Amino acid sequence: MHMASPSSPLIMSINVLVFLVIKLVFSHHHLAMAAATQDMSTAILIRVDQSGLGDFKKIQDAIDAVPSNNSDIIFIWVKAGVYREKIVVPADKPYITLSGSDASKTIITWNDSGEIYDSPTMAILASDFVGRYLTIQNSYGRSGKGVALRVSGDRAAFYSCNILSYQDTLLDDAGRHYYRNCYIQGAVDFIFGNAASLFERCHIHSIAEEYPGAITAQKRSSPLENTGFTFLGCKITGVGNTVLGRPWGPYSRVVFALTYMSSVILPEGWNDWGDPTKQSTAYYGEHKCYGPGANRAKRAKWTHSLSNEEAAPFLTKTMIGGGSWLRPAPTKFISGGSKIAHLKPHTHN
Repeated sequence: MHMASPSSPLIMSINVLVFLVIKLVFSHHHLAMAAATQDMSTAILIRVDQSGLGDFKKIQDAIDAVPSNNSDIIFIWVKAGVYREKIVVPADKPYITLSGSDASKTIITWNDSGEIYDSPTMAILASDFVGRYLTIQNSYGRSGKGVALRVSGDRAAFYSCNILSYQDTLLDDAGRHYYRNCYIQGAVDFIFGNAASLFERCHIHSIAEEYPGAITAQKRSSPLENTGFTFLGCKITGVGNTVLGRPWGPYSRVVFALTYMSSVILPEGWNDWGDPTKQSTAYYGEHKCYGPGANRAKRAKWTHSLSNEEAAPFLTKTMIGGGSWLRPAPTKFISGGSKIAHLKPHTHN
């Protein structure tokens, strides 16, 4: 039997592979330990100001300056203004907060259509992201898909943000997400995806005037997936008519609880998207909702009026595991100027 010598290409390749695996494991362990011990109350402050008085003039430049595999809390403060940018927070840049001071005055806008994963004005691919006091807008209009915000990272939270488009406004794609006091506007499937998300005290506004719209298109594809959208203590207004949701995935799951529904909601409330087989697998529930659109007398028979016991799992942050990752805003700031000066990207006039 012929044995490979220690210097043979095969043995060397195996040794390199083992070394890389060990390095990867130690790297992940180091990141996990850093995350577990970090001080959540203190953040490195980076300022974005179009006038040139901050660290950067563009939001994307500030994000680009954050090191890969960052473990510090980074607070990017955006001065009021209209920022015509297409923003991406890459998967290797966790722990970023992007914050304005007033959503009506801090506006990020772009005009793009096409594939839902390519068109977003803002795409969040990183975990542990926080968005605060921002307007995120896709101004593409009514002639096709125009995603304003894509959220594909785990443990993302948005506070007092305006998310605006027409078709496919919010791609709530994957991970666990929390939205509080946000204003979300659209017409067709404008909150869609397969995340596990809680929308608390949000204002949902439908602008489907020409034909009935749909607020949600949740994509849960298996009963084994712990995903779905819960709307708790929200308000639904609009023009024209809309349904609460239709199933993008066969096991689509959406619950509205303690929510005001205006007469914009059609009496049937829900739609099976032309596929009656989904009526037996989708899970659509309502609990103690009120207002002229909340009357369940003519609701689709395959949807549910939830008892207190049935609604209980949807009335807390348990489904998104929020107790373990939602963090308060930092109270202490370290100027990021010196830390990021050497990382400033080259800008071209």
